[in-house]
Amino acid sequence: MDSSRHPVGPIDWVQGQEHWDHWWRYLTPTSIHRRLGLACLAVGMQNGRLPTVGPRTLNHYVAVIVLSGAGWFSSGGRPPVDVVAPCLLWLSPGVEHHYGPYEPGWSECFADFTGPSVAAYAELGFLNPDEPVVPLTSAEPARVVIRKMIAALSQPGPHAEVAAAAGVHELLVVLQRSQVASRDSGSVLEALSRDACEPWTVLEHAKRLGMSLSELRESVRRRAGCSPKDYLLTIRLNLAKELLATTDLPVAAVARRVGYDDPAYFTRLFTRRVGTSPSTFREHQSRTP
Repeated sequence: MDSSRHPVGPIDWVQGQEHWDHWWRYLTPTSIHRRLGLACLAVGMQNGRLPTVGPRTLNHYVAVIVLSGAGWFSSGGRPPVDVVAPCLLWLSPGVEHHYGPYEPGWSECFADFTGPSVAAYAELGFLNPDEPVVPLTSAEPARVVIRKMIAALSQPGPHAEVAAAAGVHELLVVLQRSQVASRDSGSVLEALSRDACEPWTVLEHAKRLGMSLSELRESVRRRAGCSPKDYLLTIRLNLAKELLATTDLPVAAVARRVGYDDPAYFTRLFTRRVGTSPSTFREHQSRTP
């Protein structure tokens, strides 16, 4: 491999911009690294007239972020679709993919990863193999994370794999936040978060959003990986914890603040979900003078 295309030393930085045509690094994580939940297998950046990829099938996930330019992408043998930057391409394990840029090429960065936490991220809506082409509002947050991973891997040291694994976790978060919002995503969760403590049933929340109950359930499941009831409950409990830790409000008042008129029911629910009673939680976590 041409060393000019695969630098082994630190990246040159000039006025905050990296000088590169092609940079990639492959990793072989040990069993200990895989126990971190996510293991990075490769990371890189490249641009220009890149060769067509595939058709091929991998045994792990790859996030390909198209930074600039346009091209085409085919997944699972389906007809190709156009890809326009900024855009995310999900390469899923066991699914054949085939893609490439149009002239005069494109710029991309990528991260290959695997690990037991992948299933949880998929369930939470961070990965969706059924939607392999994801428009982004901006590719800059992902670019920043990839550059941090590259910087870590460009320096000698025994824990580069740990830094790369942490980078994959961060990359999944920023990619989820950078996705183009739709009615079926951010706006629904924002409305539920805003009204979580109102004394409304899930059906009433759905009606206020102009959705059927099944539409609301599917929207929240796809975006948050849980039911609307669990999503609302989590928001209520988080607020209850904050009030218990930072105020001297009685437990009954805290219960009312988060939408429960029956303090006994609130106490049972809190204890079951948190693992300790509201009073004990306050005793251990209080931050009031």
